[in-house]
Amino acid sequence: MTAKNANQALKIIPLGGLHEIGKNTCVFEINDEIMLLDAGLAFPTDGMHGVNIVLPDVTYLRENRHKIKGMIVTHGHEDHIGGIAFHLKQFDIPVIYGPRLAMALLEDKLEEAGVADRTELRRVRPRETVRVGNSFLVEYIRNTHSIADSCSVIIHTPVGVVIHTGDFKFDFTPVDGETFDVQRLAEAGERGVLCLISDSTNAELPGHTPSERTVFPNLDREFAKAEGRLIVTTFSSSVHRVNMILELAQKHHRKVFVVGRSMLNVIAHARDLGYIKCPDSLFQPLRGLAQTADENVLILTTGSQGEPMAALTRIADDAHRQIRIKARDTVVFSANPIPGNTIA
Repeated sequence: MTAKNANQALKIIPLGGLHEIGKNTCVFEINDEIMLLDAGLAFPTDGMHGVNIVLPDVTYLRENRHKIKGMIVTHGHEDHIGGIAFHLKQFDIPVIYGPRLAMALLEDKLEEAGVADRTELRRVRPRETVRVGNSFLVEYIRNTHSIADSCSVIIHTPVGVVIHTGDFKFDFTPVDGETFDVQRLAEAGERGVLCLISDSTNAELPGHTPSERTVFPNLDREFAKAEGRLIVTTFSSSVHRVNMILELAQKHHRKVFVVGRSMLNVIAHARDLGYIKCPDSLFQPLRGLAQTADENVLILTTGSQGEPMAALTRIADDAHRQIRIKARDTVVFSANPIPGNTIA
């Protein structure tokens, strides 16, 4: 898309994320300045043998690297931040702004990839405004999503206002009580919006997404029914879901054994930032699993999408070094398959 006034033109160039799940990457360009919005990856589809991840074609960014002034990140899901470390090996991004949890997760990725010195990370809270270059003034507003600290953005440019929703759902009874700041959206609408870019996985389906709170009683029933060990898998980034699972572990007197590096990392960051509140004594190291009665065990693990190297997959294949499935175990999948992952 290109929007113009008498002297200036705004280009909006999606490099990924349209008509597909993943690779969310969008370029905003005006006055020889480029601002990036998110830079995600996608997971390989069935038949992509030997492929671990899929990235968008960023040839345009390599060729115009001198124009890049910064990036804004809407939230911390892999399909929105998973590509950043790879891109930083090809071109610098002077500054990256994003919500606190997203920046904490991104910091880990950049340090692991050895590219942390190629950019500066700055944490932003809802209703804060940041400037990228001379042409972009960006206001973060809180939305509701399956990951904590998710935001939409209002982008002020010389030719008009663009609103990018980021991933969202309208959850009016969120687990953390932090509702979508629709008032600020309405205020922006009253003043006039040049373009709305709305991003939501189930946008083409009828109806609405239920509140995260509706999951709690269903999980509670599974906890109550389980006679032996309980093995629960979900997205590590679904902080509100993880928090509910930990609350239920306390209610049903189960010790929590966390399996999977991404789950361990997200829980650690979410606790540091106050999104997850639970005592240290709830968690136990895996070496204590054999000494804990089965009815007092909750194994919280990654692998809800059938990822080949995820902990649950290795447990199911009897390939995990410390965990073997038992006859009385109850396994709960607390996540829907990402579109395209159903076969996995």
